[in-house]
Amino acid sequence: MRAFLIALVFLMPLPVSAQNFTTSAGVKPILELIRPQWIAIRPYEGQDLLYMSTLLTYRCGIQQIRFAYNGGELQVWEGEPCYWSEASPMALKMETHLPYAVAPLDSLQTVTINLLFDDGTTMEHSYLRKDVQIN
Repeated sequence: MRAFLIALVFLMPLPVSAQNFTTSAGVKPILELIRPQWIAIRPYEGQDLLYMSTLLTYRCGIQQIRFAYNGGELQVWEGEPCYWSEASPMALKMETHLPYAVAPLDSLQTVTINLLFDDGTTMEHSYLRKDVQIN
């Protein structure tokens, strides 16, 4: 029985470190899997709030987040930096940057997100309001 337990310990996967999610190689497979949940739109107090919280969690592995409303030009998201010197570089402190953009109420009918990675590749997805609206 003891030999079985020792073997089991060596077969168990190692814990994943936060550093694995601070490079494009680490975040691209995750972002591909959660593509439908990259953003959310919430009508709130007479405005549309475009939440980028999910993407911002993986921002350390993304070189640039770009977004466009209703087929318009892509804009660069000026989000919170990574905290490379801290234990949790991907933590959102929200002291100087909010995790959402503000638009006039009901104005966001489609949103396109374009991610640029440090390896030069991009990932893009477009969303219909009805598919990402939360209340």
